[in-house]
Amino acid sequence: MSAPDGAVPALAAGNLTYADALAALEARGRFGIRLGLGRVRALLRELGDPQLEVRGALVAGTNGKGSVIALAGSALRAAGYRTAETPKPHLVTYRERIVVDGRPISAEDFARGVAAVLPVADKVARRLGPLTEFELLTAVMFRHFAQTQPDVALVEVGLGGRLDATHVWDGGVAVVTNVALDHTDRLGATTEAIARQKAAIIERGDRAVTGTTGDALGVVRRRCLRLGVPLAVVGPAQILGWTRDTLTVDLPRLGRTDIGLRGRHQAANLAVADAVLDALEAAGIAAVPDDARRRGYAQARWPGRLELADVAVPGGGTREVLMDGAHNPAGAGALATALDDLRPHLAGAATASPPALTLVWASMADKDVAGVIGAMADCSALARATVICTSLDLPRALPGSALAAAWQAAGIPGLRAVVAETPDAALDLALTTGDGTVVVAGSLYLVGAARARFVDDPALRDPEAS
Repeated sequence: MSAPDGAVPALAAGNLTYADALAALEARGRFGIRLGLGRVRALLRELGDPQLEVRGALVAGTNGKGSVIALAGSALRAAGYRTAETPKPHLVTYRERIVVDGRPISAEDFARGVAAVLPVADKVARRLGPLTEFELLTAVMFRHFAQTQPDVALVEVGLGGRLDATHVWDGGVAVVTNVALDHTDRLGATTEAIARQKAAIIERGDRAVTGTTGDALGVVRRRCLRLGVPLAVVGPAQILGWTRDTLTVDLPRLGRTDIGLRGRHQAANLAVADAVLDALEAAGIAAVPDDARRRGYAQARWPGRLELADVAVPGGGTREVLMDGAHNPAGAGALATALDDLRPHLAGAATASPPALTLVWASMADKDVAGVIGAMADCSALARATVICTSLDLPRALPGSALAAAWQAAGIPGLRAVVAETPDAALDLALTTGDGTVVVAGSLYLVGAARARFVDDPALRDPEAS
C-alpha cells in the first residue's frame, strides 16, 4: 500500500536520530506555505491538544516580534519564571525555534517530538492533505511545552496572524507590534489590509497590546472594541542616549532604563514588551516586579540583530563584524539609523580618517529590494563603503549580480558594489577588504551563515550525522 502524499514511511516508525528528524521535517518544505488552521487544529486534536497546557502571549507584527519576545522573556526569567519562547527564523540550528529557560530544545527531545508527530500528521493528511513544515514544527513546539510545563509562553506568529498555524493557540495576551508593507502577495497591498490579518489573533477574553499607529491602529482598535478586549496602545519610550552596547530610555513605570539591544528602534519594542508584562499580570499569568524588569531588559540579547562580534582574521588580529537582518524596508531603515548612531563607537572611529564600512549583502528575489536599498541610501555611514553582493543557495535567492546593480544604481557617494559567488566567498573577501567594521545584512539566512562561522556557541552545536 502506498503512503499518503507527504508521508515519510521510512522515518515515521520508531526512534529517529536528530539528522533523520530534521530531514523528515524539512522534506515537508516542498509543500510550501499553505495558510489555514484546519490541518494543524486536527493534528493537535489527535495529539491531545497540548497547546491548552500553557498560557502567555501570542506576538504578531511586521517587525520587532523577536525583540519584544527577547526583552519580555529576559525580564520574566529575571523574575524567576520558566519561560518558553519561539524565535523565528532560526539562524544556526533548527532547535533555536523551540526555547525553554533560554536554552534551545535538545537534539534528543527534538527528534523524539518529530518522531511522535510524524505518524499522526500522516493520519491527518489522509483527510485534509499534507501538513507543511511549519505546521509540523508548531505541533512539535506545543507538545514540548506541554511536557516541560513552562510558566509562560511567548509565541511568535509566523506569517500574518489570521491563518497562521500559531493562531490555534490563545494564550490570554495578544500583541501586534507594528504594521508595515511586507508579504503583500499573501497579506494584502495596504497596511490596513495587513493589519486585519495580524489583528485577527486578538480573541474574546484576551488582553491586547499594540505599538501600531495610523490606519493599522484603527484596525486593531476596532477589533478590540468588537470583542470587548482591553487594549494597551503604547508609543516608543523616550530615548536618553546610547553607547556601543546599550540604549538608555525613560519608561513611564521604570524611569531611566538600560536596554541590552542596539538601535533606537528598540525604544518602541521595549515599550511594547513592558506593556506585555503588564498584560500578563492583569491576566493572572505572571507578575514581574520593577527590579526584575530593569535587570532583564539590560541583560536581553537577540542574536543576529545588530549583534557585534570580534572575528579572527587570517594572519592574526580581529575584525569587528555587525550582523543584522534588514530584509524589508522598515528593517533596513532601522539598520541605517543604527549605523549612523553607532558610527562613533565602531572600529577606527577615533582616528583622523575613519575606515569605510564593508557590507556583505544578500536578498530573496521576492523581497522589496529597491525599497530596502532606498531605506539604506540616506545612511551617511555608507559613504565610501564597499558592498559585497552574494546569492544564497535557495530557490528564491536574488542573483548577486542583480543585487550589485541595484546597489550601484542607488547613487550613494563613493559606494562600490562587487559580486562574490557564495556567502563564504563574500565573507572571506569582506574580512580582507579594508579595516573598518564589516556589516552582514539583507537576509537572516545570510546572517545565520555568518553567525555559524563567526560565533562559537556550544548550545547551538548539532550532533553530527552518523
